[in-house]
Amino acid sequence: MSSVLVVVDMQNGFVSSKARPVVPKVVELVERWEQTGRDVVFTRFLNEHGSQFENWIHWSRFMKEKEDGSPNPEIDIIPELGAHADRALAVIDKPALYSPFTPDFVELLSNHGWTQFVVAGIATESCVMKTAADSFERGIKPLVVTDACYSHAGQERHLQGLGVIKAFIGRDQLVTIDALFDHLATAA
Repeated sequence: MSSVLVVVDMQNGFVSSKARPVVPKVVELVERWEQTGRDVVFTRFLNEHGSQFENWIHWSRFMKEKEDGSPNPEIDIIPELGAHADRALAVIDKPALYSPFTPDFVELLSNHGWTQFVVAGIATESCVMKTAADSFERGIKPLVVTDACYSHAGQERHLQGLGVIKAFIGRDQLVTIDALFDHLATAA
């Protein structure tokens, strides 16, 4: 089985004070994954003027630039993962999308033939869940790393997200970091 680690939206603007405690776990996961030599892909959510986020839910954060035209630091990958993102196979920008299934990502998928996505990052109840559900629907086995994902809105939203993920893709697709690496070791 060809696996890729998909690190979802670990961006300055999403790593709130409530989500900050998950950062060391995501770093641990990425570092352990890199040691296996398997592919890593990071995603970044980017909002757009006129998007459904801006028009329908009146949310206009995460634009590429601030109103004054200067770069928007909230879209950047957090410093703790910056070097890892630089080494990753790709950083996929998601223009006003919850899911990474952009044309660029689909091309990467086609070129690399991944059959399993290991998903971690922020936010459990939205972008992590949508990434897992979209891969499931495409016949790509998703594994959501429960201790390496979280919600910028806190524990309750994180747990709600895990509940929906469990219902959508099955409880066996929810794993911890240690269980993931135990599984990889026995599968090798």
